[in-house]
Order: sequence, then structure tokens, then C-alpha cells
Amino acid sequence: MKNKKLNVAVIGCSTMGQLHMGGVIAKEAANLYAICDSAQEQIDACLEKLSVTPERIVTDWRDLVDDANIDAVVIVTPDQTHLEMTEAFLRAGKDVLCEKPMALTVAECESMIKTEKETGRRLMIGQVCRCTPAFVLTHKLISEGRIGELYFVESEYAHCYDHAHGYNNWRVNPNRHAVIGGGCHAIDLLRWIAGDPTEVYALANHKCLPDWPVDDCTIALFQFPNNVNGKVLTSIGCKRNYTMRSVFYGTKGTIICDNTSPTITLFECGEPLENGEAGYTNPQEIPVEVNNHNVTAEIDLFIDALINDTPLPVSSKEGANTVVACCATVESAAKRQPVKINYPEY
Repeated sequence: MKNKKLNVAVIGCSTMGQLHMGGVIAKEAANLYAICDSAQEQIDACLEKLSVTPERIVTDWRDLVDDANIDAVVIVTPDQTHLEMTEAFLRAGKDVLCEKPMALTVAECESMIKTEKETGRRLMIGQVCRCTPAFVLTHKLISEGRIGELYFVESEYAHCYDHAHGYNNWRVNPNRHAVIGGGCHAIDLLRWIAGDPTEVYALANHKCLPDWPVDDCTIALFQFPNNVNGKVLTSIGCKRNYTMRSVFYGTKGTIICDNTSPTITLFECGEPLENGEAGYTNPQEIPVEVNNHNVTAEIDLFIDALINDTPLPVSSKEGANTVVACCATVESAAKRQPVKINYPEY
């Protein structure tokens, strides 16, 4: 596929869909060939903001499935639609970037991976925290050993859904547990840095959004490889600004970061200070770009992988394993007991 400009279709004209479209437009090797949304008003609002006019604009995604001009599809639609759309486009010979979460159940993820294998196409999952500048730098520093060996990691998905029901209330769905739909960001971040957790013990309650069909607060304790402990908070009813504050504790230092601040804080063990205090009492504030939904980088990586036939940065298996950990968390909270996390043989 080298030297070929890819025709890309984006399904979903929401704000996130528009961000993905912007990423496609910014990529020299890609062409925003088609856009789709079931609501014409969403399309109209989107077109007002785009710097280009796609060749095809449709309200039914099925109209694009058999379009031989389309090379790749970006799916930015409600979670419960991912399975049907992804499999249809894979079977039609398109490569797919599907927004997180990959699906709402492990069985759906397994089906999507099976279809990917059968068709020989490629499926990437949009776990965008892996492109967030602060988290990318944190991953790099930890990989370099700057804070020694990890022993505790924590992250939180705190996002008030009071006024964020989604278009046509798509987020208010009994099958879309907050941990799977939103907390997957924090769980995937910790998986990316600390590895696949093997066990989870979670507790949940339902006090902030009593009219919603799912628990609105879940605390999960994880056992990660190499005896690393972890914790994730998922709160969709919190009365505060959105944040994914995360802390990584190592034997030689600590990193505090999030996706909305212009710096990350790095504590490193060093020589004692002149006043006798430990070196880590003088933390470094390292500047980072604030880009908490860096889908431009995500699109860039996706297109490059397709053109150069290189591994996808977030494979279908990676996306599925995050859903596996999320579903085990929901199960643990329901049972109020620890649950072993069993990853399928895909």
C-alpha cells in the first residue's frame, strides 16, 4: 500500500467524529472520502466546520459498505453499534479503526477478532490515552527506568454525565456500564504501562445519578504482573471537572500526571539536598502539550501502519483485553468478591 493515498470514511459526526475527520484531513496520505451520521442535523453541523467537502455524505452507514473506493473506515458511534458496523466493513474488505470500547461484551470482541482473521483485514481500537502527550511521556520515562520498578499504579476516570447523556441519550443504556464505556480509558492506560491484570476486586454504588440504569461509582483494586498493585476509580456522577489523574509509584521515584494539565510531575531519588532533605523533595515539572483526545496522532499511526504494513499500535487483541478487564471489574462489583481475569485465546 506504499505511495497510495487512502480513501477514508468516518462514521459518526459527533464532536469526536469531527476530531477524527480533522485527523484524516491533516494526514497527507489520507483523503476524507465519506462521512456518515444517522441524523442529518449532525451532518449539517459537521459540514459547517470541515475545511473540505467529502465526496460522499450519507445518513445510512450501510450505503458505504460496498463502496469499492473506500480503503479504511473510522467508526465513532455509540458503543453498542461497534460490533455490527466493524464486522460489516471488515467483510467488505475495509480496514477499520473502531473507537473505544471495542465492544460491550467479551463475546462481541471475540467475534470481531474472528472476523478480522477470516477477512485478512486489520482492526485497530481507538484507546486514545495511548496518544495523550502526558501519558506517552509517562510511559517513556517508566520504560527508561526513571522511577525504578513499579509497585503501585492508579488512575481515575472522573467525568460527570449529568449533562453528557450523548446524542439521543446513547450513554444511558443498561448494557453500557460506566466502567466499560468510560472507565476503559483508565484501565487501558494501566494495562499499557503495567501489563494485563490477573485479578480484580471492585465495589460500586449508585448515589449521584439515581435515574441511570447502572452504578455511577466503581472502585477497583487490581493485581498486575510482577506483584504490582493497582487501583482505578470510575465516577460518572462526580461534581468536579473531568480528569484522568494518574499516579505511578516506583522504587526510585513517582510520576503524577493527567490529560488536562500542561505539566507532569516527576519525583526522582537523587543526592540529598543541602538542607539535608531527600532529593525527591524537589520534583520536576515537565511541560507537555495539553491534548486529552489526541485523535490526530491516533489517525496518523493508523494510516501509517496500513501504508507501511507495520503492526497496529492498538491491536484488536489489545482492545479486547481491556474489555475483558472491564467486564471482570463489573462482575466483581456485582458479586462483591474478587474475580480472576481470564483472557481468551483469540
